[in-house]
Amino acid sequence: MIVMLPGDGIGPEVIQEARRVLEVVAPDLEYEAARIGGHAIDETGEALPEDTLAACREADAVLLGAVGGPKWSDPRAKVRPEQGLLGLRKALGVYANLRPVRVPEAIADRSPLKRERVVGVDFIVVRELTGGLYFGEPRRRERTDTGERAIDTLVYTDAEIARVVKIACELAVTRRKRVTSVDKANVLESSRLWRETAERVAGEFPDVSLSHQLVDSMAMRILTHAAELDVVVTENLFGDILTDEAAALTGSLGVLPSASVGEGRRGIYEPIHGSAPDIAGRGVANPIGTILSAALMLRWSLERAADAAAIEAAVDRALESGARTRDLGGELGTRQMTERVLAEL
Repeated sequence: MIVMLPGDGIGPEVIQEARRVLEVVAPDLEYEAARIGGHAIDETGEALPEDTLAACREADAVLLGAVGGPKWSDPRAKVRPEQGLLGLRKALGVYANLRPVRVPEAIADRSPLKRERVVGVDFIVVRELTGGLYFGEPRRRERTDTGERAIDTLVYTDAEIARVVKIACELAVTRRKRVTSVDKANVLESSRLWRETAERVAGEFPDVSLSHQLVDSMAMRILTHAAELDVVVTENLFGDILTDEAAALTGSLGVLPSASVGEGRRGIYEPIHGSAPDIAGRGVANPIGTILSAALMLRWSLERAADAAAIEAAVDRALESGARTRDLGGELGTRQMTERVLAEL
């Protein structure tokens, strides 16, 4: 069973197109739709209703559109759309965010970088998702004799680090067998623990080559030598920043998928773009990121690698044939772009 969470903004539009593709390559799958985010708040007062959570706990995988929008953007609100996504991640125990970054040669000219910088780029970032600065305690604001100060605490345990590095190494075994671990070990004690733990875990994978890189130099490397990268693993804050930087290599957020996974095979799959409320309902959103997220779901949660590869190859062929939505400099609408992918399938 696949639970579909269309969410807000363009979410329902791109989720619908991903399902059309799934129904071609895997017609035996079953689906259930549920509410999350802003629309769930409007209808139930909760960003993650209990019936949605119950369905996701029973599902083989969850395919998500997007959450949020101006209507629900007040940071002082007690209930916000993003709380639904964070709550779902916590409830399902997903602790690693997988973000493939691949630049098909057909759209290399859309990148803001020179073509020779992005042709051949094909790496995946494994970002730790539930620890670090975003979840550290204590966190507070307080008034002192000299004014206000704010405190956030960066905390990691070796177990939290080990499990995400293990996923990175497992992925590397299926790829080019290289893992780059990103930290700030010259300054942060948590990064020194990260580096030591990464070395210990990687030692269990003799075929995998592990290297370390400081986060600031990694930011430059992504822009200058991204084609050298295979699997990149890093902590929560660094991963958040670096994956957004890496997304720029393609020239559009609309073509990149992601997965959030933990123990076992179940995961949450979603495009990296947001709800894009400015184009919602106009039928112009790029569905590729969601379609490729569905392919990730087939490969990781459902163990249907051949079906996943068929979708990915069809997307590549559609792009090679000149199919483009507006974010890629073309004129195709959401449904038309999916039609081109379906034709290649």
